[in-house]
Amino acid sequence: MFGLISDRIDYKTAAILLALIASGLAAIYSATYDAHASAYFYRQLLWAIGGMGIFIIMTVLPFRVLQLVAYPSYLFTILLLIAVLLFGKTVSGSTSWFNLGALRIQPSEFAKVTTALALANYLSRSDVSLRNYRDLIVAAGFVILPVALIMMQPDTGTAIIYLGMFFPLLYWGEAARFTLLAIVAPVVAGVAALFGTTPFLIAVVSMGVLLYITKEHHLVAAIVFSVMVLVGVSVQFIYDGLKPYQQKRIATFLDAEADPQGAGYNVIQSKVAIGSGGVLGKGYLKGTQTQLNFIPEQWTDFIFCVPAEEFGFLGGAIVLLLFMLLLMRGVKVASIVKNPYASFIAIGVTSVFGTHILMNVGMSLGLLPVVGIPLPFLSYGGSALITNVTMVGILMNLYANRKEY
Repeated sequence: MFGLISDRIDYKTAAILLALIASGLAAIYSATYDAHASAYFYRQLLWAIGGMGIFIIMTVLPFRVLQLVAYPSYLFTILLLIAVLLFGKTVSGSTSWFNLGALRIQPSEFAKVTTALALANYLSRSDVSLRNYRDLIVAAGFVILPVALIMMQPDTGTAIIYLGMFFPLLYWGEAARFTLLAIVAPVVAGVAALFGTTPFLIAVVSMGVLLYITKEHHLVAAIVFSVMVLVGVSVQFIYDGLKPYQQKRIATFLDAEADPQGAGYNVIQSKVAIGSGGVLGKGYLKGTQTQLNFIPEQWTDFIFCVPAEEFGFLGGAIVLLLFMLLLMRGVKVASIVKNPYASFIAIGVTSVFGTHILMNVGMSLGLLPVVGIPLPFLSYGGSALITNVTMVGILMNLYANRKEY
């Protein structure tokens, strides 16, 4: 009996989850220690305790229930995203929150889970093939709808997470190589155009050669190439149409020193904090950048600086190792489950985590633009923490039912 129960529990994933939550609580406590903001730590602690209850529920929930609620839960969160635009609270220029007294709820966080469930449900159907353009467009619609609503808030950072989920699911669903390249090429051209004409031309030529090699139809390849060039050429016009704070974030990404006391301040201080930690760090609660509050509200988007400064390269590496192990467990679960729906869910959930980690750590190191993406389990935020533990609970559920077809 014990052996049967033990075989259904993914102890490795559970241990990784507990380690990450503990790391997050320790980092938030340190970040708020001398900032007269200890209330954030206690709130996060309460969210963590409540989250563990949700984690247990998601772990033991009958697997078939996840499939039954996929479309209804997706529709419900879409309605919430619409409602928040009408009745939500505006924080830092983004109408993303429901303000329920002392409780603030961010629907876009929960919609990540429901979008993954609904998209996985569609992609796992036997009559759906991502090599069919009609099915591909329908699949894209599951992502485009919440992204459009979130961009209206506006919340570019959260919208990126949904797009980061979609591409790996296309790959896992065996979409044609040309299709994957057609999605990536305009993005590569647009980003390259930010760095100047020469990088843009190199990107266009490189992507053009790959499109020619993988082409399925000359006309389609020509259209994709034209769109790629058009996106690159339009970058300046798009940039001019952005809001001033969005322009500053892009300018800071390209050169943080251009505005060291303004838009580039957090990135510069973040790099100083991480670099000053050395190999072993300055010691817990002894990080000067953290304790002297050089980075405002460091317990949110720039929380990675705390373990990196106080525990040095070793501390930062351990946090990244825990994340890497979590991503590896997600891919492992996707590979061993017998049910196609379960496999797609695992990849969707893992992709959400991977995009969060890549974007957050990248912006903390000054390698990516600052777009307000929290670090899973470490950054302060009740909605985000509940969403994250729910996704890990789903992975645990899939592992427990990995032999079901």
